[in-house]
This record gives sequence, C-alpha cells and structure tokens, in this order.
Amino acid sequence: MSVGNRSNPASDYPLEKTNDQDLNQVLCNRVTELRKSHKFTLDQLASLSGVSRSMLSQIERGRANPTLAITFRIANAFGLSIGELVESTASNPNIEVVHGSDPNNLFRADDECRIRTLSPLHMEKNVEFYELIIEPKASLTSTAHFEGTQELLTVTSGTAEVVSGETVCRLSAGDSANYRADLPHSVRNCGQGKLRCYLVVTYR
Repeated sequence: MSVGNRSNPASDYPLEKTNDQDLNQVLCNRVTELRKSHKFTLDQLASLSGVSRSMLSQIERGRANPTLAITFRIANAFGLSIGELVESTASNPNIEVVHGSDPNNLFRADDECRIRTLSPLHMEKNVEFYELIIEPKASLTSTAHFEGTQELLTVTSGTAEVVSGETVCRLSAGDSANYRADLPHSVRNCGQGKLRCYLVVTYR
C-alpha cells in the first residue's frame, strides 16, 4: 500500500528545527543536482512530476519546505524512492521523532481514510510505517508494488478485510496479517465503527 505530506510546524518543535533545515538543504541540493544531471529544465521537471515550476524553483533555492506528497512526486520523476532522494547527504541523528501532533505527516485525510506516516523520510527506501484510520464500508486499495514487497498490518480496533491477489482474510482487534503487496491488494473496513490499524511496508 504505497503511501507517501509534510510542511513546517517547526515553531512547535524548536529543538528539531535544525534537522528540518538540514533536510530542506538536502532536497535543495539533490533536486538541483538530479535535474541538471538529467538535463531537465524546470518546466520539464514540472511536467514529469506534477509539481509546479514555481514550487520546484523555491525548493531548489531552499525557500520551500515541501510536503511529503510533493517530495514523493519529485522522487518518482527521477525514478527514485523518497529515501533514495534524500539519503545521500542526510544526517543520521541518534533519535528522530515523528510527532503525532504534526499535521504535515498526513499523507491522506478525507471522509473515507486517514493515513499518517510514522517513519522518517530517509527510511522509506527499505521500510515504511503508517497509521491507518478507515471509515465504515471504506477501503484502501492499491495496485501491485515492486516484486518482493510485503506488508504487515496490525489491527488495534475494528474489523478489517484484507485481500492480496485472490486471497482474502478477516482481522479483528489484536490480529496481524503479513501478505504479498506485489499483487493487487486492499484493506477494507467491514465493521460498524472506525478501523484503526498500523501498516509496515518492506521492500526487498
């Protein structure tokens, strides 16, 4: 279930502001470096990524703090994961915190589903960790990911129906399921209340 949004609530977390600034500088340098190595103009990269030319220009000048979704689109335009986009010069502190109160970690938030990323950006080359909240009768559906991709879903409340390829199983609170994500797959809320679960995606 490939999911991949982040802006700047740094004033709430002053101790980590430097890390945010470092990451912005990494993105600034990497996007500029990759665009030039691919011989893309800003307009060409905008067309490939679906990110506006003005936003790309601000990112390259270090004047924007792009959301996770925008970073995901830029990475895809270069054929990279988010982790590969930021890993080359990103620092690795002993402890990295992803704040639950930070709205910029939301990948999706609508009437059917809320997806919050729980893993730092640079980890997403090999593993992704998400909190999912799915409304009754709603589902999260995905096409097949890269070969070897696995997902581990743990339900904390509600009832889920998990489909991987032609295989279907039902999970209740406290249950976990590990399944192939290199096949079409989905998680559906088949209960009366909200479904809350945690999803770990691993890549080989």
